[in-house]
Amino acid sequence: MSLRWRIALGFALVALATAAVIALATPPIVNQGFADVDQDSEVAQPATSGAIQTTVANDEESGDSGATATQAPATSGSSGPRPTGQAQEATILRLLLVAAGAAVAASLLGLLVAGPLVRPLTRLEEAARAVARGDLGKRSGLAERSDEFGQLGRTFDSMAGQLQLADETRRRFLQDAAHELKTPLAVIDATSSAILDGVYTPERRHLETIRDQSRVLARIVDDLRTISLAEGGNLPLRPRPQDVRAVLDSVAAGFEARAAADQIALSVQAQDGMIVEADPDRLRQMLGALVDNALRHTPAGGTVRMVASASTAAVKTGPPRPVVRLAVEDTGPGIPEEALPRIFERFFQADPSRSRGIGTSGLGLSIVRALAEAHGARVGAENRVEGGARLWVELAAVRLA
Repeated sequence: MSLRWRIALGFALVALATAAVIALATPPIVNQGFADVDQDSEVAQPATSGAIQTTVANDEESGDSGATATQAPATSGSSGPRPTGQAQEATILRLLLVAAGAAVAASLLGLLVAGPLVRPLTRLEEAARAVARGDLGKRSGLAERSDEFGQLGRTFDSMAGQLQLADETRRRFLQDAAHELKTPLAVIDATSSAILDGVYTPERRHLETIRDQSRVLARIVDDLRTISLAEGGNLPLRPRPQDVRAVLDSVAAGFEARAAADQIALSVQAQDGMIVEADPDRLRQMLGALVDNALRHTPAGGTVRMVASASTAAVKTGPPRPVVRLAVEDTGPGIPEEALPRIFERFFQADPSRSRGIGTSGLGLSIVRALAEAHGARVGAENRVEGGARLWVELAAVRLA
């Protein structure tokens, strides 16, 4: 049964219940009312007769008995005719008819009221069916309303929008992943086929090409797995207090030889005594990805600097909390303004014409964001006024210097 008919039936049941109560209560009330009338008549009749008898006696004494005898019948009959059982039944029948009419009127009113109530739900149902069929662009059309239906419609539209965005992201990710996997696979296939066909001799350099491209594939797969675990909340973390200066020095030491080979100055700027709560391996992985990205985009003779600074961050509830921002700054060309919001997306390249470096998967910054969110931290990117870019991770501070 549809909601509209359920509402109408509800109105009718309420009216019928009221009618039933009236029907059950009316006979006793009416009978009691007629009984009270009869009792009043019986009480009034003896009193009148006594008065008449007194008058007759007085008149006899005065010798005017004829006039009194003539008035007595008129006085005794002044109470009028008594109601009959038919009058009671007629009264009860009229009340029942009125109650039945009220039930019919309530049913019609229920149908009229149910129409405007059901119509928005019907539109919402149609939109939900369209979304279930895959039409993620369908909306409820109720967002302009200011009542509860409008709130429900806006919630539905928001959900549909999130589903549409997730679907577009998934499709773009599959396309990008296929593109990234296709290049090393093509190199491996071409090189190995050339060796097998005798075009290439099995020299070391050809075997190194196959090995390098295989490592790229392995890194892409490993990075995708890390992102999937982090975004699903299944990445195992072992957070413990970490000295920020010690972590930055350790990461810088790992990239010192590469920076020197590329003629890039790598430095650390941080105060002693700043402590954050994080998984040490994952924290080094995040900072390493930021430094790797900065070195790849900084020309020879440039600088890359790792900076730790203390500040406060607003939270939804409670006072602002102390945080430590770990930033990696470079003197490269910077990031185009339109690319800043997407810099942490998977396989995103601010300059599509730039080829990836050897051994990179295109997922480094995506891993940074996923690991930061797993720690409850924030990431961001901005261009420096002096030139170059600044990418940062903001972690909750345990202790500040």
